[in-house]
Amino acid sequence: MSSVLQHPVNNSPAPGASVAGAGSRILVVDDEDLIRETFASCLEENYACQTAASSDEALAHLATDDYALVLSDIQMPGRNGVELLREIRSRYPDTAVIMCSAIDRPQRIRDALRLGAVDYLIKPCELEVLSFCVERALERRELMLTARRYRADLELQNIELSAQKAELERLHAQIIHSEKMAGLGQLAAGVAHELNNPAGFIYGNMDLIKGYLSRLELMLSIYQRVPLPPAEAAELELTKKEIGYDDLLPELQLMVADCLEGAERIRDVVQNLRLFSRIDDPDCKHVDLHEGIDSTLRLLSRYYGSGRIRLVREYGKLPLVDCYAGQLNQVWTNLLVNAAQAISGEGEVRISSRVEGEMVVISIADTGEGIDPDKLNRIFEPFFTTKPVGEGTGLGLSISYGIIEKHGGFITVQSTVGAGTRFSVAIPIHFQSAQTLTQSSEKNSEDRGKK
Repeated sequence: MSSVLQHPVNNSPAPGASVAGAGSRILVVDDEDLIRETFASCLEENYACQTAASSDEALAHLATDDYALVLSDIQMPGRNGVELLREIRSRYPDTAVIMCSAIDRPQRIRDALRLGAVDYLIKPCELEVLSFCVERALERRELMLTARRYRADLELQNIELSAQKAELERLHAQIIHSEKMAGLGQLAAGVAHELNNPAGFIYGNMDLIKGYLSRLELMLSIYQRVPLPPAEAAELELTKKEIGYDDLLPELQLMVADCLEGAERIRDVVQNLRLFSRIDDPDCKHVDLHEGIDSTLRLLSRYYGSGRIRLVREYGKLPLVDCYAGQLNQVWTNLLVNAAQAISGEGEVRISSRVEGEMVVISIADTGEGIDPDKLNRIFEPFFTTKPVGEGTGLGLSISYGIIEKHGGFITVQSTVGAGTRFSVAIPIHFQSAQTLTQSSEKNSEDRGKK
């Protein structure tokens, strides 16, 4: 039998061996029994073949079984091969299709290939040519499936790499901020140490001066009762008027009182700096959380000392909590500053604390503007901020989240636009840091060694 093969695509030499494998299934579709059975017999040596006499019968087979390739005639009664090709490309995109027809028109060939056929054979065709085209179509299909799997794997790896990059950026930002806060803490501790001694001198000396002034006042009152000669008495009265003697002692008393109050403020600031920085407590220790919150509030007096924001404390009875106090004070700072900045005019910030099981819960609620729902899920992302450009770095809540997570706790947020926001921080009462666990493990090892 003579044959003619027109092959507009894949003009490269055929690969040596078939990679289709015994599991590949081929569906031969033709309304002529002889051609259908001839093609199936030729291909059954290497592939599992099924036949169909019409497009509808072919679609029924495709609906129940998976086929790697469909070899279809074009001219068939009812639904023709082109319509079958469209259905296969739409519903079974992983199935390759070879069109086989006695119509030898370039336009028909182009249309079939444009619709998704991998090849176009002209009847009558040699069986060797048929086997070669089927083998090449299955290899092409396998390469496409492999490329798709690789692409899916690459996309998955890209997603994982993007997530890892974001996590690295968050950790990097947290490390930088932690180093900055550690530097600020050391600076605060240094300033507190340098101010502590002179403030103590001033406070102690002013207290002594107050007592000495009272003694001098007593002596002067006695001298005033002693009678003097007229000339000396007149001179004394003149001198009193010149120096403002009647106002001198009250003014001195007020000045001493002001100096004492200033010294007390310096002493309180020094104490608050030490409580806030906790540089002298770098380890995990038992801490009164209320003390840390109060010291933080005193340092944020520019937000809470003007009277614009009403501060409400609803403290419950809390046990001492195992934590890194300096890091938690940074969390309270971030939350309290955000709460104050969320209130544009007058408003209220409410701080409450309670115990829930083995956890301590601190809630900070404000009556500010609230957070949009579409932004609420992103507020803990590094560098994301709801504040205007230049007013926020987007790191405060992200770092606070990392600190709470480090303590084995969690932080949640509830917000209503126009009504306010509530942040709730829950941390375990008993927390063992990695350093504490390592020291405990080493101690246990030493004890076992001694036994």
